[in-house]
Amino acid sequence: MIFRLDERLLFPEPDLAEPDGLLAVGGDLSTQRLLLAYQNGIFPWYSDDSPILWYSPHERFVLYPDELKISKSMRQVLHSNRFRVTTNTCFADVIRACSTAPREGQDGTWITDDMQAAYISMNAEGYAHSVEVWEQGQLVGGLYGVWVGDVFCGESMFSKVSNASKTALIYLCQTNKFKLIDCQVHTNHLESMGARMISREQYIAVLHNSLL
Repeated sequence: MIFRLDERLLFPEPDLAEPDGLLAVGGDLSTQRLLLAYQNGIFPWYSDDSPILWYSPHERFVLYPDELKISKSMRQVLHSNRFRVTTNTCFADVIRACSTAPREGQDGTWITDDMQAAYISMNAEGYAHSVEVWEQGQLVGGLYGVWVGDVFCGESMFSKVSNASKTALIYLCQTNKFKLIDCQVHTNHLESMGARMISREQYIAVLHNSLL
């Protein structure tokens, strides 16, 4: 059963989601609603031609920072000081770059203008964060997401040159600020770096424990 949200600030229980993870439709992208969603393992994912859709997948693709795998070639990249890494210096630029990055199997983007505006507001309020990767003064990669307790709920990443987004993720893991990084969608390169599937119940337990 898919639930229809109204102006009330609440969500149905995540375990009521459909097999594909779809839980609810409607509502808004206010900071308060987005925070409530992330605190309960729910996130928005929709396109311009649909209403707001809220998902809570039965499994989550996550990376435990202490399980991070860095290849020998990637270690050489990091030691070369080719890239400079910053945080929260140009959040809007990062999310816009993510919205235009080509995705395998996707014709368009789910990072709509409304989504960009919502997360830019969350960044201004201190809830959404970005990691930026620079090469010769140019923004060449990065990622953004929402910080919930000890969990970083990753939303998207982009890379204009080889290894830039990997550098951003490695930096995030090595800050020692997070017990878990939610990668949401499986990719082979994230799996090669140590990401794996866990159940929704495991994921929500980590979330709730991080908020205690």
